[in-house]
Amino acid sequence: MRFRFTARLALLAAVLWGVAASHLQAQTISISIDAKAAPRVEYGAQRLIDAMKSAGIDAAITHSSPMTGPAIVVTKVSGDAGEHFSIESNPDKSIRITGSDDSGELYGCMELARRIAESKTLPGDVHFSDGPAFKLRGPCIGMQKTYILPGRHVYEYPYTPELFPFFYDKQFWTEYLDFLADNRMNTLYLWSGHPFASLVKLPDYPYALEVPEDVFQKNTEMFRWITSEADKRGIWVVQMFYNIILSKPFAEHNGMATQLAAPNPLAADYTRKSIAEFVKQYPNVGLMTCLGEALQGIPNQKEWLCDVILPGIHDGMKEAGLTAEPPFVIRDHATDLRLYMADALKVYKNIYTEAKFNGESLTTWEPRGKRQQIALDLSKLGSTHVMNVHVLANLEPFRYGDVDFIKKCVQAGRDRLGAKGLHLYPLFYWNWPDSPDEVDPPLKQWKRDWIWFEAWARYSWNPDIDDATDHAYWIGRLTDMYGSKEAAPNILAAYIDSGECAPRILRRFGITEGNRQTMSLGMTLDELTNPDKYHAFEELWESQSPPGERLQEYVDREWAHQPHVGETPPQIIKEVLDFSKKAVEEIDAAGASVTQNKDEYHRLQNDVHCIRAMSEFYAAKASAAMLVLRFAHSHDIADMKKAATFLAESVEHYRALTTLTENTYRYANSMQTSQRRIPVVGGVDGKPANYLWSQVLPVYEKELADFQKKIETGGEQAVDVQPLAKASITVIGKDAETYDVKVGERVFTDQDDTIEALAPELKGLTGIRFKSGKYVPVEFETVEPVKVLVGYVQSKDAGWLQPPNLETDAQAVERGDTEPLIQNAATISHLPAVNIYAMKFDAGRHTLDLHGEGSFVVLGVIPQSASVARRDAKLAGH
Repeated sequence: MRFRFTARLALLAAVLWGVAASHLQAQTISISIDAKAAPRVEYGAQRLIDAMKSAGIDAAITHSSPMTGPAIVVTKVSGDAGEHFSIESNPDKSIRITGSDDSGELYGCMELARRIAESKTLPGDVHFSDGPAFKLRGPCIGMQKTYILPGRHVYEYPYTPELFPFFYDKQFWTEYLDFLADNRMNTLYLWSGHPFASLVKLPDYPYALEVPEDVFQKNTEMFRWITSEADKRGIWVVQMFYNIILSKPFAEHNGMATQLAAPNPLAADYTRKSIAEFVKQYPNVGLMTCLGEALQGIPNQKEWLCDVILPGIHDGMKEAGLTAEPPFVIRDHATDLRLYMADALKVYKNIYTEAKFNGESLTTWEPRGKRQQIALDLSKLGSTHVMNVHVLANLEPFRYGDVDFIKKCVQAGRDRLGAKGLHLYPLFYWNWPDSPDEVDPPLKQWKRDWIWFEAWARYSWNPDIDDATDHAYWIGRLTDMYGSKEAAPNILAAYIDSGECAPRILRRFGITEGNRQTMSLGMTLDELTNPDKYHAFEELWESQSPPGERLQEYVDREWAHQPHVGETPPQIIKEVLDFSKKAVEEIDAAGASVTQNKDEYHRLQNDVHCIRAMSEFYAAKASAAMLVLRFAHSHDIADMKKAATFLAESVEHYRALTTLTENTYRYANSMQTSQRRIPVVGGVDGKPANYLWSQVLPVYEKELADFQKKIETGGEQAVDVQPLAKASITVIGKDAETYDVKVGERVFTDQDDTIEALAPELKGLTGIRFKSGKYVPVEFETVEPVKVLVGYVQSKDAGWLQPPNLETDAQAVERGDTEPLIQNAATISHLPAVNIYAMKFDAGRHTLDLHGEGSFVVLGVIPQSASVARRDAKLAGH
C-alpha cells in the first residue's frame, strides 16, 4: 500500500511539474549573474540562454536581482576546491547555480544547459554537485610542421600565415575553443621551439624579430584575441618553448648557431629579455619550458633555468605590475628535474612539473620502473604534477576510441604516477589541425577524433565513473553520432577491441616508444631479431610495458626450458589476433543499422580492418623472427624454412594493408623528417619519404626475396669488403693529432690502448687521437665534405660517451648517424667492443664537438660521398 501511495505522489508531482514547466516556458526566465561577473560567467550564462532558446524557453540575462517570476541565479561561494559547482532547485521553482570560483559558475551553467538541451525543458527537481579530479586538463597544438624549413633545424617555425593559416582563423578558434569548453578542458598548450621572436619585440635586439612587421602586428592581435577567448571559456593558454633555441636573425647577426648545447652571456641576455617582454605583454598567458633537447648537461640546464628563465619571468612580472607568480610548467625530458628542482624552488615557487605518461606512444596503463619513480618523485615536490600523453606514434594514423584503456590510463596517472593534471596530444600531432584521411577538404582532427579528446577529458574530470554508467554514456554518444541504438554497442565494442592491439604490439616487439618509429608501417626482420643495432630503447619494456619477455629472451628461455615471466610474444600474438578479429566482426555488424554520418562510419570501419591487417602482419613477422632466433640455437634449416613461410605470410598481410590505405590516407605518420628511422628513414635530402605503406611494401618484398635466396644458397653470402677511400684532414691546435689507423696504433695520446684487430674497410684511414677522459673539442680543417668515423665503446659506464639518442636529442640525426655504421668494428686493448658511427662535415674549418661527456675514439675520415655497407664486423672487445 505504501508503494502505491508513494508512486501516486510521484506521479502527481510529475504532473504538477509538467504544468509548472509549461507555464515557465511561456514566461521569460531571468538568468541572474553578478554585475561584475567575469567573462567566463557571462559565457556560461549565454550558453544557458542558447540551450533554453533551443528548447523553446524564453530567457534573458540580468545583472542585478532577478526579474519577477522564475529565475536561475548564478552565484559564487569561495572555497578551497577550484572549479566546483552545485545546482539546486528551490521550492519556488527557481534554480541556484553556485560555483566555488568563476570557473565553477561557468561549469554549473554549462551542466544545466546540457540537461536542458537533452530534456528540452527545465529540470524539475535537481540537486547536483560536481568538481574535477585533475587540476589541469587540456590538449596541445603543435605550432610545428611535418617537415624542416630550409636553412633551419627541427622545432624552428616562426608564426606566419603561410605556415599556420589556422592561427589567424577566428571561426576555427571559436569552434575549437567551444569544443574544449564543452568537454571542461581548462588548459591549452601551444608548442613551439622559439615563439618569442614572433610575438614580442625587444628594444635591445630589434633585429631579432623573425617575421615582417605586418605579420607581427597580426600575431599580437590574434594572440591576444585567442587568449582572451580562451579565458572566457575557462581555458588557460600556455606557450611552450625549447632550450636553447634562438631567433634565426639574432643567431646570424651574432655569429652563433640557433640551437646551443651550452649557455653564453649574449644568448642568456636575449632569452631573459624575451621572456620578460612576453610576460609583460601577455600577463595572463602561461609559459612552459623543455630544458632539453639542444641544451645538454644538468649543470647547463640548471643554470639556464635558475639564472635565465625564472629571473626573466620575475623581470616581466615587475614590468607588468604583477605581484603573484604566474604558474610555470617545466617538462621533464632530456633532463632530470629532480637534481635541481630544490634550487629552482628557491628562485620561483609556483612551478608545475610534467613528464610523459607512456613516452611517445600509448602502450600500457601500468607504467613502472624508472619513469614511474621519476613521476612519483616530482609529484611529491608540493606542486601539481602533470601527465603528458605525448606523440601517439603507435596509434597513427588510425582512429582510437578504446575508452576502457583510456580510463585505466587516467587512473594510473593519478594512482601510479601521482599526477593531478593531464596534457593531451592529438592523434596526428605534427599536421594539426588536419587529419591524415584522404578527404577533401581535410577533416579537422578534433572532429574526426572527438571520442579520443572526449574520453580523456571525461576521465580527467572524474576517473572513477562506475562501469555501467560509463557504458551507457558512450552508447548514448555513439547513438547520437550514428543515429542507431542498435549500431552503437557494436561500434563501441569495435573501438575497445581494436584499441587493444597497437599498445600490445609495440610494447613487446617495438624498437622504441618514441616517434622515430611509426608502428603502422611495420618493422623489418632485422629490426625484430637484432633490435640493439637500431638503438632499442630500454625504457619501452622496462617502464612503458607490463613485465614480460622480448623476442630474444623468450626464444632463449624456451630453448633452455626455463620458465617464462610475464607477457610473452606468443601470448601477445594470440591476443592481438583475437582482439582484431572481434573488432572486425563488431564493426561490420553495425553497418546495416547506421543511419547518419555514414561516410565517417565507413572510414572507421576501414580503420578497424587496417588494424586487423597490421595485427596479422606483426603476428606473422614476429613468428618468423622467433624461428630465426631459434635457428641460432638449433642450426636446423627447417626453422629457417618455417620462418620463410611466416615471412611470406606477413608480406601478404602488408599488401592487404597497403590496399586498404591506398585511397584512404595521405600519410601513415605525422612526422616526415629524417628523425623518423623505423622501419626506414622518413626524410631523405630534406624531403618527406616513406610515409605511405605503398612506399614501404617494396622493402618487405625485397626482404622476403633475399631471405628465400639465402635459404636456397644455404646461408649468408660472403661479403667482399674493400678498404674505404681516405680523406685528407688537418687537425688544428695541440690537443689532438692524426695517425694511421692500423693494428698496433694507439687510439689515445695518453694511454697505451692499441688496436689489435680492425674491420678491413678501416685499414689505412687517417684517425684522430686525443687524451682519454674529459674530451676537449678538436678543431680541424678539410678541403672536401667528409664523414668522421666516431667509435663509441659498448659500455654504459660513466667514463664513456654514449651514442646519439633521438629519444632525447632530435637534432642528432642532422649531425650524422644515429645507428651504427659498422658494429664491433675494432678490438682495442683494455676496451670493450667498438661501434662506428659517421658524422658529416662540409669542406672548411669545424669543431668536432659531440654532445655529452666521456671518451670515444676516431677511427678514420672518409669522403662524404663514400658508400659504406652497414654490417657487423664481429670483432670482440675486452
